[in-house]
This record gives sequence, structure tokens and C-alpha cells, in this order.
Amino acid sequence: MVAVRLPELVAALGGELSGDAASVAAARIDRIGPFDDATPSTITFVANPRLQPLLAASTAGCVIVGPALRDEAAARGPAIVTPDPYLYFARLTQWWAARTRVAAAPGVHASAVVDPSARIAANASIGALAVIEAGARVGEGAVIGAQCFIGRDAVVGAATRLAARVTLHERCVIGARGVVHSGVVIGADGFGFAPAEGRWERIEQLGAVQIGDDVDIGANTCIDRGALGDTVIGNGVKLDNLIQIGHNVRIGDHSALAGCVGIAGSATIGKHVTIGGAGMIAGHLEIVDHVHISGGTLVSHSIRKPGHYTGVFPIDDNAAWEKNAATLRNLHRLRERVRALEKSVRENAAADKNDTTGTP
Repeated sequence: MVAVRLPELVAALGGELSGDAASVAAARIDRIGPFDDATPSTITFVANPRLQPLLAASTAGCVIVGPALRDEAAARGPAIVTPDPYLYFARLTQWWAARTRVAAAPGVHASAVVDPSARIAANASIGALAVIEAGARVGEGAVIGAQCFIGRDAVVGAATRLAARVTLHERCVIGARGVVHSGVVIGADGFGFAPAEGRWERIEQLGAVQIGDDVDIGANTCIDRGALGDTVIGNGVKLDNLIQIGHNVRIGDHSALAGCVGIAGSATIGKHVTIGGAGMIAGHLEIVDHVHISGGTLVSHSIRKPGHYTGVFPIDDNAAWEKNAATLRNLHRLRERVRALEKSVRENAAADKNDTTGTP
């Protein structure tokens, strides 16, 4: 990366450049780095309040801060002041990557296998040993990494990037500007079997997968095709690594799911929903828009009111955990006893109220 002057960076991304004029003019940035190991050629950011006491001693070439830290940051050297330092940092990484990432060469690698009926945009890039089957379409500027498989009549939208070894099965669609990491499988069969006299009869999965624009999918995530209709992932959805999405699931726009989340078949997830790592969503239920689910939570019923939901039993030493588990096993019996006692209290109170004999 060729060193960048701070005025050039601010001209591209906005923000207010502050600090001593001579220091600002002299600064050269060749690295984005974490706060705790920043050097004079590093740009970093402060979004966590715990870092504020360390700001004055930082040797970073430039620090991105919020308005509340404007004076403190400027006293130590060059700073960029912006309402949301973390968001500014995110956009900085995009700008940086666009300048430094080696662009994939357009064209089809000699070792790729492309059916003559597939439609490949002239400026798309098809990597080594990729396979693209009949009727598939690859959009303008799309990148298909090495050893990818694009099934019959599948569609990859414009400027979408598939890393090496991604599988997009037949008739599945991903929209524009997506990012799909290695090992992702889109459109494998959903888990559908009918019991038949002690064995299992396969239910053919006849649907597909429809994925919107600006979707990121982490490594080794699996999105199953629908049984009859399609599995649908909305625009702007962000999926972490190692996520399982069952058949006929629907996920609304701009929802974000952390690693190891599992969603069983036919669940409907609304827009702007977040699910923490290892959250489990049971099948055939509904989660409305703007629901936030803590990591490790098992969602076993529909959630029809926006809010933050948690269902994680706190960790404890094993002896205490066993005692609590034993109590939980008796919870139903305890509930029935409490109900019986409450009923008895109500009946006695009613009897006392209706007693007209004056008996004390």
C-alpha cells in the first residue's frame, strides 16, 4: 500500500480533520491497525469507552474519534472526527481494500468447464477448475473462484464474488454485490423424509434458493433448497460462518446471524433481526421485524413483538447445576401445588366473605 495523506482520505470519506497543521501535513498512513499496537504510520479508531484513558499515550499516526473526544484526540496528534467512528472505520476498510486488493482478471480460465449455453458476462472472471452448467448466468463483473460449481440455470448477480469451492446448485439465484466465502453450499436438499413402516421415504426437494442483493455468506454455511416453494434470503442479509438454514426458511432484509446459528425448516425471520452465535430457531415459527436474540438461545415458539430475547441458563459449577436441574425437573409438580394452594386460599376467602353466622 502506497502511503496515504490524511487530506486525501478525508476527501474520499468525509469527516473533520483536526490536530496541529504541521502534524497533519507530515502524516503518512500505510496501515489500518488495532489501537493497542498502532504505529506512527497507522490509522486506528476509538469507539469503545474503555480506550479513552489510553488515547493521550497512543502513537498512532491518526485516530478516528467521535465529537466528545475531539479536543483530547487533537491534543495528541492528527484525528478524524465523525459522528460514528466504527461506521467510519468500516467504510475506511472498504476504501482501503478497493485500492489494495488485486482485481480478478476477466475471462474464463483455460481449465474451467463452461457449458456452451451458459451466459457469462464479458468482464466476469471464472477461476481455475470451475464448472458452470447449462443455462447458468454470471453477471457483469462477477467473480467465480477456483473449483466453484454453478448448477444448471443458476444465476450469479453483477459484482458478486464467490471464493474458491462454493457450490450454487441448480436454479438457485444470488443477486448483485454479494460475497460468498469458501465451502458455502447453496441449494442442497432440505431434510425431508416421511416415516413409512419403520423406515424413511425421501421427499424430493423441488424448490430452489433465492438470495437478494448485498448478501454476505460466511465460510461453510449451508442454505437448503425449498421442498416445494423456495428458501428466501432478503437483501442485505449477513450470515456468519457455519450457519445452517433449513428448507423453506425466509429471512427478511438486513438481518444478521452470527456463527453456528441453526434455523429449522419453514421458519420465517423478519427484517432487521439479529441472532447471536449458536442461537437455535425451531421450525415453522415466526419472528417479527426488529427482534434481537442473544447467543445460545433456543427459540421454541413464535416471537410476535419486537425486543431483545434471551434464553440462556447461566453456567455454574457442576454440583450447583445438578441441583438446579433437579429442581427444574420438579417445576411442573411445584406449579400444580402452588395452583392448588392459591385455589384453596381463594375458596376459603370466599367462604369467609359469605359466612353470615357471625362465627369468628
